[in-house]
Amino acid sequence: MTDALAGGAAMTEALLRVDAATVRFGARTALDAVSLDTAAHQIVCVLGPSGSGKSTLLRAVAGLQALDGGRVLLDGADQAGVPAHRRGIGLMFQDHQLFPQRDVGGNVAFGPRMHGMPRAARDRRTAELLDLVGLPGAAARPVATLSGGEQQRVALARALAPEPRLLMLDEPLGQLDRSLRERLVVELRRLFGQLGTTVLAVTHDQGEAFALADRVVVMRDGRIVRSGTPLEVWQRPGSEFVARFLGFDNITDAAVSGGVAVTAWGKLPVPDGTPDGGHRVLVRPSGVRLGPLDGGGPRCEVVARTFRGGHVGVVLRPEQGPALEAECALREAPEIGERVGASFAPEDVVVLA
Repeated sequence: MTDALAGGAAMTEALLRVDAATVRFGARTALDAVSLDTAAHQIVCVLGPSGSGKSTLLRAVAGLQALDGGRVLLDGADQAGVPAHRRGIGLMFQDHQLFPQRDVGGNVAFGPRMHGMPRAARDRRTAELLDLVGLPGAAARPVATLSGGEQQRVALARALAPEPRLLMLDEPLGQLDRSLRERLVVELRRLFGQLGTTVLAVTHDQGEAFALADRVVVMRDGRIVRSGTPLEVWQRPGSEFVARFLGFDNITDAAVSGGVAVTAWGKLPVPDGTPDGGHRVLVRPSGVRLGPLDGGGPRCEVVARTFRGGHVGVVLRPEQGPALEAECALREAPEIGERVGASFAPEDVVVLA
């Protein structure tokens, strides 16, 4: 994958440029010539399953993992031989790694103190950051008295305190419950925008990445397989792997001819310009419309329902072809065992590579 594709646009002045980075652990290649650009003030989230190489990429950029090939450049300067503590990078890990013997203020002020910042300036910086992360006046609190969410905020303030040119987050919200994660990710997005922070984050949580990022990068087996804005990746996942990783399972074989895909579910419209021949096609659950059995589409039995807050996920067993998942408003969701017809919204049919 080229730098332009991995970064989304050909950037002439990327703050971070990863150029063909390669890392091997014995016979296993953890990073396979990965190239990635991150512009100043941009938030890039790297997604992927366990073992995809996303954390290795983060460690390589931070200087915690040596490269077997390629380069890492910050502000155009090759970081080969530059130790982690001299790269001007802030790090925030899943387990927070706060100093238990220090109070909140001592944790936040640690970086500035190591950089020789005067005491008065450190105190001002600490107070400003605690206010920004929603913990005003908490400098004297012992770390042991903090909740998980409060520890997360202190860890963030500590990472931001030395004013890093790049902030890197490794599964930053992984240990928090879902409701707290959803609330904090909105606050992080606001905070990074307010501060103009450049962020490279890795996560396995798609919702977290799509809510936080300006650009989403999906990795598999040490390579970048998809990159784009959250909307671009969501609308056009590109491959079956990315589609399934994002949670889309309505995928089947199709024979395309003249703008129509013939599938086990019937005929589906495909985007203009789709070449004729064999393809795999995806129908997003939001594009599966339920109706009467005589509506002309596949006839299905409802085999499962899952309440998902604002809507209900419904699993259908068609008379032919793989199962289908649909999304319905709660009041419109059919009961398990009901038989319904299905039709497909053209805008939610996606041809995969």
